[in-house]
Amino acid sequence: MKEVELLSPAKNYETAIAAINSGADAIYIGASDFGARKNAPNTLEDIEKLVKYAHKFYVKVHVAINTILNNEEINKAVELIKNLYNIGVDAIIIQDMGLIKAAIDGKIPEIPLHASTQCNNRTLEKVKFFDTLGLSRVILARELSIENIKEICKNTSCEIETFIHGALCVSYSGQCYISYNNGGRSANRGECAQPCRMRYSLVDSAGKYLFKDKYLLSLKDFNASSRIKELIDAGVKSFKIEGRLKDINYVRNVTAYYSNLIDKYAHRTSSGKVFLDFKPDINKTFNRGYTTYFLEGREQCFNFLSPKSRGEKLGKVKRVAKNYFEIDADIHPQDGICFIQDGEMTGFLINKVDGDKIYPNSMNGLKTGTILYRNLDFEFEKTLKNSKTSRKIGINISISGWEICITDEDNNSISDKLPAGELPKNIGKAEENLISQFQKTGGSDFYVKNIEVKDKEIYFLPLSVINDFRRSLLDKLMQKRLENYKRDVQKPIHYTIYPDRHLDYHANIFNAEAQKFYEECKVCSTEPALESLSNIKQGTELMRTKHCLKYAANLCGKPCKPLFLVDKNNTKYPLKFDCKNCEMVILKP
Repeated sequence: MKEVELLSPAKNYETAIAAINSGADAIYIGASDFGARKNAPNTLEDIEKLVKYAHKFYVKVHVAINTILNNEEINKAVELIKNLYNIGVDAIIIQDMGLIKAAIDGKIPEIPLHASTQCNNRTLEKVKFFDTLGLSRVILARELSIENIKEICKNTSCEIETFIHGALCVSYSGQCYISYNNGGRSANRGECAQPCRMRYSLVDSAGKYLFKDKYLLSLKDFNASSRIKELIDAGVKSFKIEGRLKDINYVRNVTAYYSNLIDKYAHRTSSGKVFLDFKPDINKTFNRGYTTYFLEGREQCFNFLSPKSRGEKLGKVKRVAKNYFEIDADIHPQDGICFIQDGEMTGFLINKVDGDKIYPNSMNGLKTGTILYRNLDFEFEKTLKNSKTSRKIGINISISGWEICITDEDNNSISDKLPAGELPKNIGKAEENLISQFQKTGGSDFYVKNIEVKDKEIYFLPLSVINDFRRSLLDKLMQKRLENYKRDVQKPIHYTIYPDRHLDYHANIFNAEAQKFYEECKVCSTEPALESLSNIKQGTELMRTKHCLKYAANLCGKPCKPLFLVDKNNTKYPLKFDCKNCEMVILKP
C-alpha cells in the first residue's frame, strides 16, 4: 500500500488540534500576514505551540504565505519564513515567484516550498516547470480530471497535492480579478469579497433573460470521497480539505471522515490511533450540495438557488396540518430545515417534536410532497462540540527481570531498570500489579498495545512507585520521539526555462524580485499584475472558468446572441466562450 497524507485546514490553534486528534497527517494554517485567507491570521507563538503538539504524532505543519507581495512585503515575508523555520514549521505554501528567487539567492532556509494552487497549476507543462526548479510539492488546480492528475504524477518527481473536499472557487485559482475590479479587494492578496456568491442575471444582446436574479457563479461543494482510491492509484501524495475559514466542528467531522476512508486504501505519513467518540458524516456538515467537479468529466456542478448550506436530504413531507407536519425522518428540536420554494431556498427551525408531529417556528408555505433538507443538525453539532476524541501512539512494553523496555509504533525505544523493591511474597500478584499499572497510560499521548513479561524475577513495588516510574519512562519516550523527528529539507532550487516566452498580467507579477525571477527563466516580456493598476481596461479578462453558463442554459453547440452577466447594479459583463477548451470568460465591461 502507498503512503499518503491527509492535509486539513485550520483557522487557529484550537481547530488545528481538533484536526490532528481527528486523524490529519498534516495541517495548513495562516501566519500573521500574507495568507490567502486574510481573516485567519495566527501568531508565531500559537504556530510554535501547534508545531510542538503536531510533531508528537509526526504530523506536519504547513504555513500558507500564498499571496502576491509588493516590494516592501517581499522582504517581510522572507523574515517571516525564517522565523517559521526556526520554530519548526515543516513547509511553506507560496504563490509569489519573488519568494522562489529569495530561496535561490540563499535568503530562505532549507524549508520545503510548495507551489500553491494560486499559481494556476493546471497543465503538465506548468507542474514540470516547478518540478524542474526543484520545488518539493505542487498543489494542483481543482478543475483537473483523474486522467490529468495521473498524467502529471507519472511525468513529474515532486510531490503532488490535490483538493478532495470543500468550497470551490468558480475561477481558476489565482486568475480571478472580479473582486479587485469591483471594489479593490484582490483575491490574490487574501481579500476576496466573494462576488461569485452574489445574484446575477444572464441576458442576451436582445434583452432576453435566460436566468434572472440567480446565484449564477455559485458552485456546489467539492466531494471526491467516491474517487479516493483512484486518486491514490494515480499517484497523489497529499489529499487536501479546503476550509481555513471553517469552524472547528466542520474540520473535526470532515477530517475524521476522510481519515477513516483513506485508511482503507493506504498507509499514513503520521503516527497514532484516533479514538473517535462520534460517527463522522459529511452530509450533516456545511455543504451547498456536492459535486465531483471535473474528476470524471463535466457534470452539473452549480447551485443557482443559494450560496448557503443545504445540508443533508431528509425526504418528502407526508402530511401538513395547521401548525405541524409529518415526515419519515429523525428530526430534533432546534434543527434547521430548508427547502426550495418558487425557485428560492427558504427554511425554518424546529420548535418541538411530538411523536410523528413536527412543529416548526413557521410553516412558511410548506406543502405535502415538499423535499426537505437539514442544514443544521443540532444534536450532531452538539456531539461534535462536546467531542473528547483523542489520538494516542501505540506502545509495546517488555519486562525482563528488572529491565523494562518501551517501544512505540515508529520503533523509538526507551529502557530502564525497575526501581528496587522487596521480594514479592506472591509473585503472581506482583506481576499482576505491574502489568495493571503499566496498562494505564494516564493523561499521556500513548496507549498500550501489548505487555510481555519474559520472566518472573520482579520486585514487589508500591503502586505509587510504579506509577511515577511509568510516567517518567513515557516522558522520556516522548522526548526520544521528538528528538528523532526529522523535518524534510528543501533541495537546492535552480532557474529553469519557463514554458512561455511572453507573460501578461495573469502571471501576477507584483514586485521587482518576481520580475527578475521570470527574466532568469528566459521570459522575454511581461506585464505587471492587475493589482498594480488603478484602472483596468475595458475588455480585460476578469475570470476564466470551467463553469459555463451556456452549458447551464442548455445552449452547448447552439447558435445564440452575445450573452452578458448582469449584477444587482445593472453592470453588464460581456461573456466569451472558448468552446474548444470548454471554458467561459468574463470580461471587464
